[in-house]
Amino acid sequence: MHFLVAPAEMPCGIGGRPVVSGDVMTRDSLVGKTVLEIGTMLAAPFASHVLAQMGAEVIKLESPVGDPTRSLVRGGPSGTYIAYSRGKRSLCVDLATPGGQAVLARLLPTVDVVLHNLAPASARRLGVTHEACIKANPDVVYCHIRGYNDGPQADDLASNPIAEAATGVMDAHRIEGRPSRLGPSYHDQFAGCYAVIGILAAMLDPHAGPEQRRIEVGLYETGLHVAARDYAGVQLKMHLTGRPDPEPSGEFSMPGYGAYETADGRWIYLVMLTDRHWADFWRALDTPMPPDTTTLRARKKQRDAVEALVREAVARFSYDDLAALLAAGGTGFTEVLPMERVLDAPQARHGHKVAHVEFQQLAFDLPDLPFAWDAASRPERPPPLLGEHTRAVLGELGFSAQECEGLVATGHAVEPAPGAPVWAPLREKTVAEPSQT
Repeated sequence: MHFLVAPAEMPCGIGGRPVVSGDVMTRDSLVGKTVLEIGTMLAAPFASHVLAQMGAEVIKLESPVGDPTRSLVRGGPSGTYIAYSRGKRSLCVDLATPGGQAVLARLLPTVDVVLHNLAPASARRLGVTHEACIKANPDVVYCHIRGYNDGPQADDLASNPIAEAATGVMDAHRIEGRPSRLGPSYHDQFAGCYAVIGILAAMLDPHAGPEQRRIEVGLYETGLHVAARDYAGVQLKMHLTGRPDPEPSGEFSMPGYGAYETADGRWIYLVMLTDRHWADFWRALDTPMPPDTTTLRARKKQRDAVEALVREAVARFSYDDLAALLAAGGTGFTEVLPMERVLDAPQARHGHKVAHVEFQQLAFDLPDLPFAWDAASRPERPPPLLGEHTRAVLGELGFSAQECEGLVATGHAVEPAPGAPVWAPLREKTVAEPSQT
């Protein structure tokens, strides 16, 4: 998929990367495109991260307090910021001030995409509505990730757990009977992916007008679409049985499907969906199949007993020994890995799936897009400090050195404090200090 193949002399927008490296033309589809991100937390920053991975130049416009993910861990950046803001440029201006609005007025005509997840009221107050943006730049692709799309709740605020609660996910995920959020903010990231799809579709359509280049993605509507199969399953049960029984997950509907502990305390996840999978499992272990368990129907009728059989069988082996037997027998399985071990797996390390980024003298390994992309070969840039590129971007927009100095002096624009640590240092434990339990 290509939106352009730029010659070496073609400009790349504000701060754009070179299109040509030596004699080899890069195939980054979005090189030459500039994305203005006005995003916090996850949904919009994740979407612009994907666009940056595809070659776009992303300007992250932040308020003087910065994206909240900059200060979630010991007063400094969290994993969210490090993973999804690398390679971006940080322009820090206060859009609530005349100086900030002057910067926005010059910036909007220079960008190809405006992407934000401001609350609707904040977008109106700060002049980042669709109407304001297309007035400044009639050709811009405008994308707003919000809590709810049009409807009676259009102005209501929503976050990832709100979307989970409102779309049925939380009711289906209970811990000791209490509805609970999933943990990872998947709805935010799904919404970011839908935003990218909408933006790319608008760019692909040469006849798209302002309304076709207007993409609004609601977290609530994202949750509805992702859960479509579950709603269909409930409706199917109503048609067939008259009861809205939700479809159980594989772990609860198929004995022998799930996580089991091996003799050395590791966990293996088995995928036994069919009667053939069940037979292959026992064959791999060189063990006779338990009687009266050849069919899924029979296994479901004695679920607890079947689960006990699998637990006992798995517990006889170390993980490595069991994995060797199952691999040779063609049975589906994997180890349940803790986060700190995931990126050490040979599969994760094969090829160019993981980028190596230095940030604040610390090394980070960060996964790239899950498909092959030439953009992965370009040099990695670390996440920016707050306002790290403020003065450079202002200069590119035509502000004089004196005007830049005035914006910074009045607080309408912000630069990073030189030498200031981004994380609070760990407190050294002294001999006199009591241990914490």
